[in-house]
Amino acid sequence: MNFELTVLPLDTIDAEIEVIIVVDNNLKHNFVQDKKLLKKAGFSAGQDETCLLLGEGRLYVGAASLQSAAIRTAAASAIKALKGSNYKSIKVATYTNEGCTYTLRAMVEGFILGAYTFETYKSKKNECKIDHISLSLEEYSGLKIDIEKASLLIHKAQITADATNFTRDIVNTTPDDCYPAVMASIAEGMAEDTGLSCKILKPKELKKENMETLLAVARASRHTPRVIHLTHIPKKPKCVVTLVGKGLTYDSGGLSLKPADFMVTMKSDKSGGSTVLGIMKAVAELDLPIEVHGFVGAVENMIGGDAYKPDDVLVAKNGKTIEIRNTDAEGRLVLADTLCYAQQEVKSDYLFDFATLTGASVVAVGHYTSTIMGNNKEVQDLVVKEAHNAGELATALDFNPYLKKTIKSEIADVCNISNTRYGGAITAGQFLSEFIDKKHADKWAHIDIAGPAFVEHAWGENPFGASGAGVRMMVKLIENLAKEDTHKY
Repeated sequence: MNFELTVLPLDTIDAEIEVIIVVDNNLKHNFVQDKKLLKKAGFSAGQDETCLLLGEGRLYVGAASLQSAAIRTAAASAIKALKGSNYKSIKVATYTNEGCTYTLRAMVEGFILGAYTFETYKSKKNECKIDHISLSLEEYSGLKIDIEKASLLIHKAQITADATNFTRDIVNTTPDDCYPAVMASIAEGMAEDTGLSCKILKPKELKKENMETLLAVARASRHTPRVIHLTHIPKKPKCVVTLVGKGLTYDSGGLSLKPADFMVTMKSDKSGGSTVLGIMKAVAELDLPIEVHGFVGAVENMIGGDAYKPDDVLVAKNGKTIEIRNTDAEGRLVLADTLCYAQQEVKSDYLFDFATLTGASVVAVGHYTSTIMGNNKEVQDLVVKEAHNAGELATALDFNPYLKKTIKSEIADVCNISNTRYGGAITAGQFLSEFIDKKHADKWAHIDIAGPAFVEHAWGENPFGASGAGVRMMVKLIENLAKEDTHKY
């Protein structure tokens, strides 16, 4: 999809259809040329409501406000409404929130994210045919927009949205086509394309690194595990950020086998690792002045004669012993070793992990929201703030000492599940805290994306399936770190 930024007014731009975003139900605005037709059609300009006037060559879409989140989903709804049509070009005005041009970035993201389809396995494709969008600097409220600033925002929007779609593609790919070795190959190819450095650890290297909990999860699968390390090191970096992702390319539950209906969609258990790959892609293409390291533990959790078992005691890379009471709590075992390895390799100013870790996170806050945990309230709040700024939903869940007691083991240092069914998202986060060293304890946040990472219906700017949750929030956070004093923690 190509974007052309122009100073020409809308009525002089040649395009097959014009998209008009009607803000705050204001059908009296001078941008609205078809008031009578819209009234006859029953168009009320509600958020994401669309009305296509074929004879006039205009598509109207509602936005509740000029906030970037509202404009992003409105743009996505507009492009979705044109799917299946033969339109190839559209034109649209610029919308800003009292001069804040971030709304322009949100609109471009919305068009790209809304146009996404995953049809790899379909014999008949129904891809969006729109390939050219003309963006006029004619602004909704008559404000003048700096063309260089607008151009930069469009550039950033394209990179961020493309990285999100890249992540969606990986998550949506079936387990037979995306197993640990394939995930490593995707990382290597992306690194070559973007200039990142890439190191892949295979089983022999993992054994040398004493990553026994990760290896235990992997050992019943015919697909051997990988740990991926991607690196972006610019000149004179302002700070160092480490990202760690759970890359369970498929999770059967192991010997604690999932029920059949719970096993469907478990290709999505690689969402955390896929998110890290997407973030690294965007960071490299934006060439941000932050040193960023991305680590992915890529593993498949299967059943077999060599499967690890409930009642086993495993030894993690940092020497802590773990009593296994449920083999379906495997993601935290993979993350435990990968976090330890990441901290060994890189001393960072910020450490973030991403994982579809718990159904309890979904129970707590629903399908659309990520939960943020950690030892430092400031770091938690930073992630929540930038998630909202990027148009993602996130909320903090606080640790507490009473829930920490529920992962106590009588025979090992810690148990891999809690002894209560309640507070499972928090107890999983507290389990991970056992594998964060003292130097990183106040620099770390755990991001559980189990809710929004994969949803079986379209919502907002997201399609059925993978959403790419976590990419936009973390790219926005790292962008803002580049502007600030970043060594405060």
